[in-house]
Amino acid sequence: MRALLLVIIPLVGAALAAFWPGNRTRPWLLPAVGLVHAGLTFWLFLDPPRVGPADWFGFDPLARAVLPAVSLLFLVCAAYGVSYLQVRSERPNRVFVALLLTVLSLLSAGHQARHLGLLWIATEAVTLAAVPLLHFNGTPRAFEATWKYLLVGGTGIALSLLGSFCLGYSSLHGGGGGDLTFVALMSQGAGLSRPWVLTAWVLLLVGYGTKMGLAPMHTWKPDAYGEAPGLVGAILAGGVTTVAFTAILRVRAVIGAAGAGAIADRSLLVIGLFSMAVAALFLLGTRDFKRMLAYSSVEHMGILSIGAALGGAGMWAALFHVWTNSLTKGALFLSAANIRRAAGSPSLDAVRGMSVLTPRSSALFVTGLFAVTACPPFGPFFSELKVLRAALAAGHGVATAIFLGCLLLAFFGLTRVVFAVVDGRPRRAARVNSQRFVETLGVIAPPLVLLGLSLALGVFTPPLLQDAWSAAVAQLRPAP
Repeated sequence: MRALLLVIIPLVGAALAAFWPGNRTRPWLLPAVGLVHAGLTFWLFLDPPRVGPADWFGFDPLARAVLPAVSLLFLVCAAYGVSYLQVRSERPNRVFVALLLTVLSLLSAGHQARHLGLLWIATEAVTLAAVPLLHFNGTPRAFEATWKYLLVGGTGIALSLLGSFCLGYSSLHGGGGGDLTFVALMSQGAGLSRPWVLTAWVLLLVGYGTKMGLAPMHTWKPDAYGEAPGLVGAILAGGVTTVAFTAILRVRAVIGAAGAGAIADRSLLVIGLFSMAVAALFLLGTRDFKRMLAYSSVEHMGILSIGAALGGAGMWAALFHVWTNSLTKGALFLSAANIRRAAGSPSLDAVRGMSVLTPRSSALFVTGLFAVTACPPFGPFFSELKVLRAALAAGHGVATAIFLGCLLLAFFGLTRVVFAVVDGRPRRAARVNSQRFVETLGVIAPPLVLLGLSLALGVFTPPLLQDAWSAAVAQLRPAP
C-alpha cells in the first residue's frame, strides 16, 4: 500500500491543481507534493516493503535503486518551479502544474511496474502527459518541437507495444500460461521461443530507446529540450529517460534468462557507443546552448546503455550514473534556463558575456559543465570511471578507446559552447533583457543544491545506496 501511495499522492495533487482557484498560489502545490513524495520514497528506501513474485506492481530492488533519484530531482525542480511560474505570471499555469504532478505519478508507476503490459501503459502515459508541458511557451518553435516529440514518441509507443506482443507470444509459443510479469517470463528462461524473443528485443530496444533518446532515435531531443521550460527539460532528462532505461533493463533480464543475453549486451554496447559518437559530433557544431544539453543527454544515455552491456559491474555503474547524471543534468538545465531568460535567446549568435549579467547562474553553469564532463570530485567522474573499469575488465579494449575518444570530443564541444556564453562582452539586446530578470534565491538555490548533491555522491557514496544498486543488479542478473 505504501508503494501505491507514490502514485496516488501526486494524482491527488494534480486533481487539486486542476481545481485550485489561484494562479499565483497554485505552483506551491509542486514542492508540497514533491516533499511528501520524496519523504515517502526515502522511507520505502530505508524500510523496503515485501514484494511477492507474482505482484504486478511494487517497490522492488530496481525501483529502490532508481526512484529516489527521480523523486529528489522532482522536489528540487518543483522548488524552482515556484519562482519560475511567478515570473511567468502572464501565462495560466493550471494545466502545467496538474500535468507536472501527473508526470511524477506516472514515473512512480513506471519504475514500480513489474508487468510487461503495465510498464508499457505507464511509460507511454508519461509521453502523452509531457506533451502540453513542452508547449508551455506557446511559440511556433515550441509548437514544432511538441509535434516532433509526439510523432517520434508515437513511433516508439507503437514499436514497444509490438515488441511487448512479441515477447508475450514467445511465452505462449514456449508453453507458458500467458503470465506477463517479469518474474514469470524470467522463470520460463530457455522455454521462451528464441526467434520471437529476439524479435521482441529489437522492437523493445528501439521503442524504449526512443524514449531514452538513444541515437539514431534521438531526433526529438534537441527540439524538445531546446524549447521546453528548463525545469521540464530537467525532468525529461533525469526522469522520463530514466524510466525508459529501467524498462530496457527489465526486458534485458528476460532476454538474458532466455539465453540471448550476449546478443542483447552486444546490441546495447553498439547503440551506446553510436549514441556517444553522434552526440559528440553534434556538440562540436551546435550554436544553441539549450540544444547542447540535449546532445549531452544523448551522450549520457549512451553511457547508461554501455554500462548495462558490461555485466554486473557495468550495470552497477550504470545505476550509479543514473543518480549522478540526473542531479548534474538538472543543475545544468536550471542554470541554463536562468541564462536563457536573462539573455532572451539560446543562440551563441545573440548571447555572450553572461558572467557579467548573470554572475551566479553563469558560475553554476560553468561548474555544471565540469561536473557533467566527469571532472573530479563530482559524481559523474566516479560513475563513468566505474563504467570504464567494467569495460576494461570485460576485455572491450576497442570499445574503451572509442568511449574515451567520445568523452574527449564531448568535452571540447561542451566547453566551446559554455565559455562562449559566459565570456566576452554582453550584447546590447541581452543587457536590456537582463534588466527584467533578477537572480533571486528561488532560482539560484535549486541548481546549487543539485550540484552539491552531485558533489556529495562523488566524495562519499552512502553504503546503503551502494547496497541498493547491488540488490538491483542481483535482481536483473541473477546468479546461475
